[in-house]
Amino acid sequence: MDTNPVQEEHNHVTPTWEMNSDRLASMYQKIADPPRLLSNAAGKASCCIFRVPQSLLEINGKSYQPHIVSIGPYHRGEPHLRMIEEHKWLYLGSLLSRTEPKGLTLQHYLKSIEPMEARARECYSETIHLSTDEFLEMMVVDGCFLIELFRKVGHVVRFERDDPLINMFWILPFMVRDFLRLENQMPYFVLEHLYDLITKAEDRKDSVKSLSLLALEFFNNHMMRPDPVIEKLHSLTGMHLLDLLRSSVIPAGYAEPQRRNSTPTHIIHCVSKLRRAGIKLNVKEFESFLVVKFKRGAIEMPSITIDDFMCAFLLNCVAYEQCHKSCSKHITTYATFLDCLVNSYKDVEYLCDRNIMENCYGNDGEIARFINNMGKDVAFDYDRCYLSKLFNDVHQYYRNSWHVQWASFKYTYFDTPWSFVSAFAALILLILTVLQTVYSALSYYYS
Repeated sequence: MDTNPVQEEHNHVTPTWEMNSDRLASMYQKIADPPRLLSNAAGKASCCIFRVPQSLLEINGKSYQPHIVSIGPYHRGEPHLRMIEEHKWLYLGSLLSRTEPKGLTLQHYLKSIEPMEARARECYSETIHLSTDEFLEMMVVDGCFLIELFRKVGHVVRFERDDPLINMFWILPFMVRDFLRLENQMPYFVLEHLYDLITKAEDRKDSVKSLSLLALEFFNNHMMRPDPVIEKLHSLTGMHLLDLLRSSVIPAGYAEPQRRNSTPTHIIHCVSKLRRAGIKLNVKEFESFLVVKFKRGAIEMPSITIDDFMCAFLLNCVAYEQCHKSCSKHITTYATFLDCLVNSYKDVEYLCDRNIMENCYGNDGEIARFINNMGKDVAFDYDRCYLSKLFNDVHQYYRNSWHVQWASFKYTYFDTPWSFVSAFAALILLILTVLQTVYSALSYYYS
């Protein structure tokens, strides 16, 4: 007997899918768990210590990683940083030998930091997997090491006679650069609290300097700014040491515009094209290397030394400004400005010849690559930057056809002695040819 196809389809039972209870519980657990690699606190203004974005790490490699000393939790315990880790305890012992007779013991340091733990943890973009005891120990050991080093370099307290951190000349420059790595920071308010405890306990008359002044003087051994400039910043503060130094180079009166321009901001051309358009680049002293002006067809800017310290400082400032919610983008703007000016080693060569740039880094090609890499994969708003007016003024001057044509003529024929000689010889030849033609015409006429 034949089976009805419709009846056969009706009798076929489709298996019902059943949810795995363990899988369902796992999904609910993931919903409940807060993010760890980029915590919820990372979006707050109080969060200021970040992991550098992977896109920047791929371009600039190890410029963001500490080479010799770890500060804070991100690189704590890494094998290549153990050498200085041992000396942190020596510096803490040296400090305690002065403060414990005054009643300030190690237990007092730890207890005084404990109320700040939650606030300090929120400064990090990642969840810190340390117990309270481990976290407080890290804050006290790292903070006291920094303060003790700043005071010794600042001649507030004496170095031990055979201290290798000073007697071995290569160590201190590496530490200075490591103190400016974005991933190698600790909250500045913790440092200030520890510093206040120490200075009050010691009751030293020579400890009147603020922590900010001590720190800026420490870094100024590499930046070489005039002492009066540093002394004016004694009350400056920051989110951490990198932000403190970054804030110290931002000049007064160069705030970012609150509103966008009515017309879009244009980027400027490289040095070679600007010169062809008759735009000059002149060195001029200002209070900060961030001050750049455009007057009467000339870009005026102070000299900047490109060395290992400045490279580490600029790169980590750009990374910090890319991550932090509330800070200005002054260093990013300056890095973009340099990236516009430099297209090749010839542009760097010209800037060095004009004393605008001092090369203590490598050859001109290496500096050109560093500057171009510094501006790669960086989010930047031309309309809201502190140099937006300068960009537009230079662009308008560059578009002036009379300036461009006359300057291009001078650049082509009078830029070098040989081009001038060639142009002069061609002019003499032209004049002689014209005279010969006139003479021949007159001779024919009168004959």
